[in-house]
Amino acid sequence: MTAALLFAFCGGLIAGSFVTVVGYRVPRAESIVGPRSRCTTCGEQIAAYDNVPVFSWLLLRGRSRCCDDPISARYPLTELALGILYAATVAVFWGNATELVLGLVFVTMLVAITLTDLERRIIPNKILLATAVAGVAVVAVGDPASLPQRLIAAAVAGGALFLVALAYPKGMGLGDVKLAAVMGLFLGRNVAPALFVALLSGSVVGLVLIARDGADARKRAIPFGPFLALGGIVGLLAGDQLVSWYLSTFS
Repeated sequence: MTAALLFAFCGGLIAGSFVTVVGYRVPRAESIVGPRSRCTTCGEQIAAYDNVPVFSWLLLRGRSRCCDDPISARYPLTELALGILYAATVAVFWGNATELVLGLVFVTMLVAITLTDLERRIIPNKILLATAVAGVAVVAVGDPASLPQRLIAAAVAGGALFLVALAYPKGMGLGDVKLAAVMGLFLGRNVAPALFVALLSGSVVGLVLIARDGADARKRAIPFGPFLALGGIVGLLAGDQLVSWYLSTFS
């Protein structure tokens, strides 16, 4: 198991490096296949030895070799985050190949949309569609009996957030609605605690900002995608336990 976790962590670092490319290029309608990574300041192609996840950033002390411009810490942080999430997913779903693959695809998508929503305030349809297609394909092969329940969860989750978006259009967009639907597809009934965590954490952050900045905070657009991503991670890794606790406590 230790070897598997280490392998998953290293795989997550590599996937995290790719996700930073996806998060940067997809919102700008650029290809994620080519060309090779370039410095966002001067356009110089980045050498392979300067593109090693986390370690290159540390060795370069957070500055570009070609023009000495600062390199955002979001790159190594994204790589580390996905490495940890890959290892956690393997630890939770070891022995269940279908849920393991679904979990790895799911957390990769959550990290990608967190990047795009924080930077550009959008959740790209291309990322959501590719993830949904991959999810349906994995379920159809590995656990087809669960597909109806997952589709119902997707419809309920998306519908619930659509109603919220109608009531509060300035605080939630259709990208959030579509993300909730994809979360339902991957999490099934565990999307319920995921949405609860997302709404709770978003509300807490909003109240803190209002308490700190007063009326100015009400005018500030806060992306909800990262909160949904947080809820999705909780729903994935601890959703079964939370649902079981709720049913045993209140049933």
